[in-house]
Amino acid sequence: MEIGDALAAAAEGETRLIRFLYCDPAGVIRGKTVHGSQLQSKITEGVGLTRAQNAVNLFEDLIYVDGMEPVGEVRIIPDPNTYSELPWLDHTSSMLSDLREQDGSEWAGCTRSVLKRALARANEQGVKVMAAFESEFYLAEQTPDGPKPWRNGPVYSSSGMDRASEVVDVMVDNLVAQGVVVEQAINEYGPGQQEISIKYTDALAAADQHLKFRDTIRGTAEVQFGLLASLAPKPFSEGIGSGAHLHFSLWSADGKTNLLYNENDPTRLSQFGLSFVAGVLDHLPALVALTCPSVVSFHRLQPHSWAGSTISWGYDNRECAVRVASPFAGREMNSINLELKTCDGSANPYFALAGLITAGLDGVTRGLVPPAPAEHDPTLLSAEAARASDIRPLPATQLAALRALEDDPLIADSLGDLMLRCVLATRRAENAKAEEKGQEWARLATFSTF
Repeated sequence: MEIGDALAAAAEGETRLIRFLYCDPAGVIRGKTVHGSQLQSKITEGVGLTRAQNAVNLFEDLIYVDGMEPVGEVRIIPDPNTYSELPWLDHTSSMLSDLREQDGSEWAGCTRSVLKRALARANEQGVKVMAAFESEFYLAEQTPDGPKPWRNGPVYSSSGMDRASEVVDVMVDNLVAQGVVVEQAINEYGPGQQEISIKYTDALAAADQHLKFRDTIRGTAEVQFGLLASLAPKPFSEGIGSGAHLHFSLWSADGKTNLLYNENDPTRLSQFGLSFVAGVLDHLPALVALTCPSVVSFHRLQPHSWAGSTISWGYDNRECAVRVASPFAGREMNSINLELKTCDGSANPYFALAGLITAGLDGVTRGLVPPAPAEHDPTLLSAEAARASDIRPLPATQLAALRALEDDPLIADSLGDLMLRCVLATRRAENAKAEEKGQEWARLATFSTF
């Protein structure tokens, strides 16, 4: 959509309020609202934002980061391609945005730009990245004793789908109204837990759509039904966690050939794909700091929870961190893809995809070969089988993951100096506050944020 088209769409839809949204390093969707009468100028010149806003962490504490002080401003510049009217609100639309310097150049504190840089590097290697986030979430109602799951049903059951249909069906309609292609919706394992899967698209659009998805799920539940919706990694201490599994495939620059596909191999996975997997595994300890970044993320990353709690990979193995998803008969080349299980709803999707692309392409560049795939739950393998598949533990805490990020020059450099310092400082401050106030406090705080 061109700028003129966005202006026309806003006028035609009688939009009075337009939200310029961005995702900060803490993974929180933030922004400012512009009145429709000001859109003509603001869509190009942007809206002012203090640099310090990106140094606000998950728990709303302003952390000192050199270069992100409350001195000086950047501009929120919306991308007209992301324009959509918000079905759960009257006369309101939104656009995802970049944060730029006042002269229009890239600001090092813009998370969307981190992914754009990673995609530019992929493009230089003739690789086009397609992706989709497969998100689980809980529906809950507020009670005097705190949030309680809403309308449970047996997993994948028709009765469970019926009980949640009045809300989930509207969520699907609201996504479709914004141009998001919905593939399926199911009731998941936990009481009140749901999942809606959307169709893959190019990587930048996939990250943008994931933010639209998060806003739509939350907004529909709260505004239209008076319910709570949480995409947090562990909304209920006794319930199963929620992931935002990252599915992706790598294509030729013209988009005609899936580089993961090898028609002559029984697994259908190419050597390119194997090297990409090896690169992801090699950098996974650091990558987890971006894909499972919150304190509560590590409440979810436990064995036997289908979360990928080890450095491992396998064919349709949902206990591995990286799963090779089996292709569908008749469209094998188009449908083979990889899934990163170690990703959750507290992640900034631009960081998650940028780190994944950087890690995987490093494996391709270095010609890495992965160990033998795990054929069973990695934590239940014999010592010999675990060694053959080089099964290793992931960082067990947020602090350990941040140390791994700091010690991995490739993944750290992909963020840039300012962004790396911001992530390390704000996340370590989150960890200190969670230690001070307790893990249950941190879980409840994260519940209401994502």
